[in-house]
This record gives sequence, structure tokens and C-alpha cells, in this order.
Amino acid sequence: MAGRPVTRFAPSPTGLLHLGHAFSALTAAAQGDFHLRIEDIDPDRCRPEYEAAIFEDLAWLGLDWPRPMRQSDRMPAYQDALARLVPLTYPCRCRRGDIRAALSAPQEGALPAGPDGLIYPGTCRHRDLRDAGPDDVIRLDAGRAFDALGLDSIGFTDQGQSHILTRQQFLGGIGDVVLSRRGMGTSYHLAVVVDDAAQGITLVTRGMDLFASTHIHVLLQHLLDLPTPAYLHHRLIRDTAGRRLAKRDDARAIRQYRADGASPDDIRRMVGL
Repeated sequence: MAGRPVTRFAPSPTGLLHLGHAFSALTAAAQGDFHLRIEDIDPDRCRPEYEAAIFEDLAWLGLDWPRPMRQSDRMPAYQDALARLVPLTYPCRCRRGDIRAALSAPQEGALPAGPDGLIYPGTCRHRDLRDAGPDDVIRLDAGRAFDALGLDSIGFTDQGQSHILTRQQFLGGIGDVVLSRRGMGTSYHLAVVVDDAAQGITLVTRGMDLFASTHIHVLLQHLLDLPTPAYLHHRLIRDTAGRRLAKRDDARAIRQYRADGASPDDIRRMVGL
């Protein structure tokens, strides 16, 4: 990358930020020019009070940023991207139970899972978008996507190291991902790719839990003629039992540490910075 990297922190306002979020935001800010994105595409879970807390907590940590991007303002951009992918998509009416049942019979043992859960077996792949119902999701036909690109593999760099996934590895380990969810008009995967390009992000800094999803994002970047940034997937902050922190763990919320008298330097020490 030429020049100073452009990084971002992209929380969802579905709960209070915890120590893991503090580590991710501080790590991103240390790498380059820092941007903030509010990922609020899920209207059922996002709350304005949590968004306000994000701004307060990050400012308290000493971070600043240009005008933040808010995904709920960008639905036309996601719809434009989805329209470009129409030849490679299909509607899907399957629920989790349907997918589990299809994968369970007649095989035995553990069911195949990828970054989005159980790998979709392609039950609705024959359907045409003109047949889409109001409760359907829209999936990407990954096989057709690779055919359209004429690629046998895709990859990205993480901290200078190349990570390659072949077509067969993608089809077998990730499959046909959802690009538009019920009630949202988009999905995390589609929105994050469109937004990273719009914000000019050149270094995506995020947790190792999203590593497997990055191959999905690279495939979408190729399909939409968007640049592929470099990536830095950092370690996760865990509790004393080794579990990854979650928003339901209010005891480790930044707001609670603030109320208990902690300083921003205390937070940095807690997360090993």
C-alpha cells in the first residue's frame, strides 16, 4: 500500500462496547487514518442508545474520526450492488431447519459448517429471481460466480502473508452465501464490501473470528470490480475461561469500567496494548 493506510472500526449498535471492541478500535486507529462505520442494517436489534454509547466510549478512549458512515443511510448502494449480481443469484425459502434436515439425510456425523453456519446444500438453486417471495432471502450461486470470473482461486494478504482458497475449497467450505436477508435488503457480507470501497479502506483491521468470511468478501470484490484491501485479523480478547467476549457480558463493558473509575490507559493495559 502506498501512503498511510486507511482503516476503520465498524461496530453494530446492538449492545454496549466491551474490552474486545476497545482492542479492535485501538488496533485499527494505530495502523493509519481511522474511520468509523455504524453497521445498523438490522432494525430489530439496533438501538439509538447503543449508537450514542459507541460515540461516547470511543471518544473517551481518545479516538476521533471524520463523519461516520451509517449503513441504514446506504440501502440504495446495496441495492445497486445486488442488481449487478442478479445473473448470479437466486431466491431461497429454506429455513435453518430445512437446511439441517437436507444435510442430515442420508449422511451421518457432523454437519458441514462454514463462516455463516451450516453450508447451504443448494435446494433452491434452480429457482429464478422472478419467483422470489417476500420472505425469501437472496443467495449467491458461488459456482456460477467463479465461472463468471474465470478464476480457479481467490486470495488476500493478512499482515503480508498470502491466503489462497481454491474454487473447490470455497464451494465445499463456504457455499452459496446470503446477499440479502429478510427485512434488511442486504446482508453483512454485501454491505461491508460496498462500504469498505466507499470509505476508501486500504487496511481492514478486525478480529480473527471474521477470517473465514474474508474469502467471501474477496469474491464479492472481484464480482463488483472493487479493490481488495489488505487485512489484519487480530487476536480476540477472552475472559478468564477462554471464551470470546460478547455484548451480553456487561461486566466487561467499557461503560462499566468508566463508571468504576478506570482510565483509558487502564483499558489499554487490560487488553495488552
